[in-house]
Amino acid sequence: MSGRPCSWLFRVTLAAAALLRPERRARPLAVRPAARSRSPVPGFLGALKMEMTEMTGVSLKRGSLAVEDNDSLTPAEEAKRQKVSEGWLTKGQDGIENNSPPSCENVPRLPEVVSAGKSKRNSDAQLQEEEEEEEDGLSEEGEEEEEAESFADMMKHGLTELDVGITKFVSSHQGFSGILKERYSDFVVHEIGKDGRISHLDDLSVPVDEEDPSEDLFTVLTAEEKQRLEELQLFKNKETSVAIEVVEDTKEKRTVIHQAIKSLFPGLETKTEDREGKKYIVAYHAAGKKALANPRKHSWPKSRGSYCHFVLYKENKDTMDAINVLSKYLRVKPNIFSYMGTKDKRAITVQEIAVLKITAQRLAHLNKCLMNFKLGNFSYQKNPLKLGELQGNHFTVVLRNITGTDDQVEQAMNSLKEIGFINYYGMQRFGTTAVPTYQVGRAILQNSWAEVMDLILKPRSGAEKGYLVKCREEWAKTKDPAAALRKLPVKRCVEGQLLRGLSKYGMKNIVSAFGIIPRNNRLMYIHSYQSYVWNNMVSKRIEEYGLTPVPGDLVLKGATATYIEEEDVNNYSIHDVVMPLPGFDVIYPKHKISDAYREMLTADNLDIDNMRHKIRDYSLSGAYRKIIIRPQNVSWEVVAYDDPKIPLFNTDVDNLEGKPPPVFASVS
Repeated sequence: MSGRPCSWLFRVTLAAAALLRPERRARPLAVRPAARSRSPVPGFLGALKMEMTEMTGVSLKRGSLAVEDNDSLTPAEEAKRQKVSEGWLTKGQDGIENNSPPSCENVPRLPEVVSAGKSKRNSDAQLQEEEEEEEDGLSEEGEEEEEAESFADMMKHGLTELDVGITKFVSSHQGFSGILKERYSDFVVHEIGKDGRISHLDDLSVPVDEEDPSEDLFTVLTAEEKQRLEELQLFKNKETSVAIEVVEDTKEKRTVIHQAIKSLFPGLETKTEDREGKKYIVAYHAAGKKALANPRKHSWPKSRGSYCHFVLYKENKDTMDAINVLSKYLRVKPNIFSYMGTKDKRAITVQEIAVLKITAQRLAHLNKCLMNFKLGNFSYQKNPLKLGELQGNHFTVVLRNITGTDDQVEQAMNSLKEIGFINYYGMQRFGTTAVPTYQVGRAILQNSWAEVMDLILKPRSGAEKGYLVKCREEWAKTKDPAAALRKLPVKRCVEGQLLRGLSKYGMKNIVSAFGIIPRNNRLMYIHSYQSYVWNNMVSKRIEEYGLTPVPGDLVLKGATATYIEEEDVNNYSIHDVVMPLPGFDVIYPKHKISDAYREMLTADNLDIDNMRHKIRDYSLSGAYRKIIIRPQNVSWEVVAYDDPKIPLFNTDVDNLEGKPPPVFASVS
């Protein structure tokens, strides 16, 4: 398709809203590939625009993580009948949208063709020093280098949709194909809050607060002084204090310096000293290293909410990386931030973030120094945000180079609008390398910790960053976690965290070493296994019974699953039917699929009747998830354009800057 002199573009706007504590996830709509191409308009590329809103429902319980798959349109090499996963989000208690723990490789989702149808310095002190250095944020060097990685090479050794149970179509008509995410700006996500409001960045002003310090706070310290204070704050040198001379000695000037140090470098206290007739502000540690993680309590006005909520607009960076960057520039720990769900990397996304006791003034200042980020719509609230609190997400998606006749496009879009799509967990949930995340999850549930360690760290085929390849090779050769860790310039990934844990706790305490990885990232592995089981069971359910409800199917009444009885079958549609993610607090259908669940878990050496784990975090209570999702408010249109590098719709930042919307040529 890419070699054609002109192309068509498919633009789609989607909104997903969740019910019943639903789970965030992408579900594939599958339509069959078109047999022939749409006739090109000479001199132009084409575009089709669509809009929709979708309500989904999953009842999540503790231990069931919700993850979004914005990168859901992924090619299955061995199956030409490819599916389209539209990014529908539901929410959950742990509701994370990212599908797999952040790996050091972090291979981006490049354009996808889719068919719609140590030396011995191994001391705790060194490890702590490295940890603190990394926790301030991932280095942005090399971010752009990742774009050169070959998605095709990665998929050559990675998973196909068939590998994770995605085998069925919701419709039988011919469809069309196109390219998803040829540019990251072709995928735009706006979060839908629990109040149903779509998050937009449309106000960069800072709330007026008489208790905010003056703007001098950001300029009173020199770059050298900031560097020394940061090194003191992060325990990067042997100094116990930093003295800053007050050149223009006035009470007002000293006050601003005191405020600047305490505000910009949490954990440091200050005092004024006279030295040889000169005034100095001396900064020192107040309460050891723990003070760094906890913002100063006494400097926050009692009348103001403890959390500053703001809208974060970001481009081509996932939420966790974005939080790391913000924490690095603010010089705070990432764990004082909260959010309702993580968003895709290869996209433009808009979402709400909350941060503990950081002023809107400080946050707004970041707009002057950060690329591909904008912060705005500030407000002070009493409470943080919780994972899974959102109702869903609104999507604007571009499919470029689409093929197919007008009738084929119309038929496929009407199928999406009227029937919906199979609610499969998309490919991103299962990782992007030859070692699927569900295999790690299965090993955790089996309590096979040596296998967990091996699966995460062993060499594997496929496209990975060179330093990660060297790290894995070092591990395979020496089994020395400290030596392998030294090969990683970025240690705040799963591999780096596990190696740091092994260095700290030793090879005989893998459980504790694995526990260094943040909880949500650890849980993603076992939820990946749940998703793997669910996909396979849904495919079996549709193969066995089709797209109509049958006696023994499950439906939700409130948050409680009940069986469909023979006499009630006609009262339900396939859109009401749910299937369980395996766990100790769910029931299974009363038909052949119940046996299929048991057989699959038994083959994996797991007991479906005892999904509790001796480590509570890894006990699975289970959840319910609708098998077919039908979006609402669906609309689309075809447009033509003559420059493939020009974005095809305005972003929030474009609107803030007053840019006019793009003008399209007419399509004949």
